[in-house]
Amino acid sequence: MANTKDAGDETEAKILSRLIASGYSVSVPFGDNDKYDLVVDDDDELHRVQCKTAWQNKDETIRFNTHSQTTKDGDYHERTYHGEIDAFVVRYPETETLYWIRVEEATRQKMELRFEAEIDHPSINWAEEYEFTGGIP
Repeated sequence: MANTKDAGDETEAKILSRLIASGYSVSVPFGDNDKYDLVVDDDDELHRVQCKTAWQNKDETIRFNTHSQTTKDGDYHERTYHGEIDAFVVRYPETETLYWIRVEEATRQKMELRFEAEIDHPSINWAEEYEFTGGIP
């Protein structure tokens, strides 16, 4: 089983490949200390993107982290990406589906994307509304 670093690297590589296949120019920042993983050029603007891997939370939802966690000098640190990136691109490995979520629409710790529900509520983040099909929303 891959560790979280390997899983993150695989997600980043698959997102990079899909963006390039969709016709975008993509830049990768040098080093591991940037707040974003990729910079996507869509001719009109540059998008700072953080790549995330989703996991199944319940039968009808997937979840991903919208914050980073680090340990420095024995102290645990957590920070959100608001104001430091433009979007999350999320890969769900079970289906290889990608989701593009603007950072303003993301919750601050974890975010759920729902496939189905018995009710339609304004607080539900419908997965299909964020699905990346080749165009940046």
